[in-house]
Amino acid sequence: MKRNLARIILILFSLLILIPLWMVVSGSFMGSNEISDNLAPVLSDNKGSAFWPVIPLYPTFRPYLELLLDSPAFFAMFWNSCKQVIPILLGQLLVAVPAAWAFAKFEFRFKRILFTIYITLMIMPFQVTMVSGYLVLDQLKLLNTHLAIILPAVFATFPVFIMVKFFSAIPQSLIEAAEIDGANEWQVFTKIGIPLGISGIMSALVLGFLENWNAIEPPLTFLSDKSLWPLSLYLPNISTDKVGVSLAASVIMMAPALLIFLFGQSYLEQGIRASGLKE
Repeated sequence: MKRNLARIILILFSLLILIPLWMVVSGSFMGSNEISDNLAPVLSDNKGSAFWPVIPLYPTFRPYLELLLDSPAFFAMFWNSCKQVIPILLGQLLVAVPAAWAFAKFEFRFKRILFTIYITLMIMPFQVTMVSGYLVLDQLKLLNTHLAIILPAVFATFPVFIMVKFFSAIPQSLIEAAEIDGANEWQVFTKIGIPLGISGIMSALVLGFLENWNAIEPPLTFLSDKSLWPLSLYLPNISTDKVGVSLAASVIMMAPALLIFLFGQSYLEQGIRASGLKE
C-alpha cells in the first residue's frame, strides 16, 4: 500500500515537471492568433488570467514552416552551435581523459595541490573568471572567433573531476596483473582504463554537451559578431509577436539535447553504479 502511494506521488510530481515542457510543445503548434488570445492578459496588460489549452484548438505547422523556411539566421546559428560543441567534446576526450587517468592512477609531487586547484576552478562561476578569460583570449587574438568558445571549454576541469572517480574505482590488482603480463602504461590505459571507465567518459560527454549546447554567457562575452553566435542566443532575439516561432525554435533546439540525454542515460546510471566497484 505504501509503495503504491509513493508511486502515485512520484507520478504526480513527474506530471507537474512535464507541464512546462508540454506547454512549449503544444504552443509550437498554435497559430499566432490563438496564442495572442490565450496570452492577451499577459502580453497586453489586460485584466484577467492567461489561458493555455492542453491541446491546441486549431493546430498548425505554420510556426515551424516560418522558422525553417523564412529564418536563415536559425540555420546559421544551428551550424555555429555544431561547430563549437563538437570540437569541444572531441577536445575534452583528448585532454580530460588522460588527465583524469593520471590523477586517478599515478602518484606525483603536488598531486593533491593540483587537484585542489582543479576543484577550485570547477566551482568558480563564469562571472569570476570572465575578465581574466577575456584578457587571455584578447592577448591570443582569439576574441570573436569560434576558438574563443572552444579552447576554454576543452580545458574545463569538470570532465576531469567526473572521470577521476570512475578511473579510481578500477581495481589496482587488475592493473598490476596486466603489468605482470607485460602490458605497458599505454596498453593499460587503452585496454583497461578506457573500456572500464567508459561510463564515466560518456557521463562527462553527455553533461558537457548539455552544458555547452545551452551556453549563453560565454558567447555573449567573447563573440561580438552575431554571425558567430550559437543557437542558444537565437531565442532572446525573437520579438513577442513571434511567440509561436519562438516555441518552435525551442522545440528544435531542445531535441538534440533530449536525444543525447536519452542516449546517455544508461551511461549515467552505469557511472553511478561504477563507484561501487571494489577489489
